[in-house]
Amino acid sequence: MLLGSDSAIPSLRSGEGPIEMSDEMIYVTQPTMPPLEEFLPYLERIWSTKQLTNNGPLHQELELSLRGHLGVDDIVLYSNGTIALLAALRALRLEGEVLTTPFSFIATSHALRWSGLQPVFVDVEEAGFNLDPNALEAAITPKTSAILAVHCYGYPCDSAAIQNVADRHGLKVVYDAAHAFGVEDEGGSILRHGDLSTLSFHATKVFTTLEGGAVVCREPEMRQTLCDLKNFGIADQVRVVDTGINGKLNEMGAAFGLLQLKYLNQAIERRKEVDTLYRQLLSDIPGVTVPPLPAVRLHNYSYFPVLITREFSMSRDGLYEFMKANGVHPRRYFYPLITNQVMYQNENGAAPSKLPRATRLAEQILCLPIYPDLEARDIEAIVAVVRRAAQMSAALP
Repeated sequence: MLLGSDSAIPSLRSGEGPIEMSDEMIYVTQPTMPPLEEFLPYLERIWSTKQLTNNGPLHQELELSLRGHLGVDDIVLYSNGTIALLAALRALRLEGEVLTTPFSFIATSHALRWSGLQPVFVDVEEAGFNLDPNALEAAITPKTSAILAVHCYGYPCDSAAIQNVADRHGLKVVYDAAHAFGVEDEGGSILRHGDLSTLSFHATKVFTTLEGGAVVCREPEMRQTLCDLKNFGIADQVRVVDTGINGKLNEMGAAFGLLQLKYLNQAIERRKEVDTLYRQLLSDIPGVTVPPLPAVRLHNYSYFPVLITREFSMSRDGLYEFMKANGVHPRRYFYPLITNQVMYQNENGAAPSKLPRATRLAEQILCLPIYPDLEARDIEAIVAVVRRAAQMSAALP
């Protein structure tokens, strides 16, 4: 998928020539596919055991491998990230209100609603993407039981400050770490923070099991609870000990994950190269702000967010449409805010006046395509589309 091929899609405004494009569009992400021939032995193992799900041997092997790769105490696999989040909330026996962010994928708040919990929205940091710890205090009521924070784009939350608030008020802390696979601060994996952390292994993520997810935990008792919850609460052939759900990861997904893990470090290194080139090429375009990388020991380069500010002379939405018309499909992660959706507009903290930073962020954010197979000439052409938009916008009377 190269933008430098012979075919072209005309730009929105003619007069300066078309921007060279391929017949195939470039989307915000693309799954990394391991060598097909290396997947076949895993399929042969599945065919030989005839075990397709229910904690099969590949499932067990993947849990063990992920525990070592991530450097966490324990991890419980699930069929997807949303079910993992639902199980985490259920395992902590939460009630009442949960403080959370409006700047996330809708599943974060949906999981609260499905769990019978009331989301209370809190603004994001002044110069970041995550919950503002300083704003949490004012949102706490006698009904508050927990904080559900998100490590957005793999940028770690201020976990120490969040934990300080939680400890002073007796609250649980859950991290939606869907974007944060493999991210480490100076103390190790950021998945160790809070009471529980959840992961998504969706096809769009840095690490994927086709569909999948996980909960990172510490205590053996919590592991058992999480295992019970994903298997209908069944303890044995005659006992059901909890109101569980069917959340098991199947053997096909586990096999794909094991093979993905083999190439993961190489894939993240390629993502880093894409990130570096973007930063170089975008550095002189007025109105395009590239946030600095997080101050972490290991980052996963899962997203490439930029902010389109007033200096660009074209709105973020204008640039978004211009890029799509020229064959590049970025995403406005996350726009609109969760609190702009009809089912959340009347929740506590949802008024735009209470979320000025999140509102501004949602109006400026644009995530550019990033994945390991994105070649240098693809990136150069993507930036050329942005630069053309800036030049045409600036030339307008």
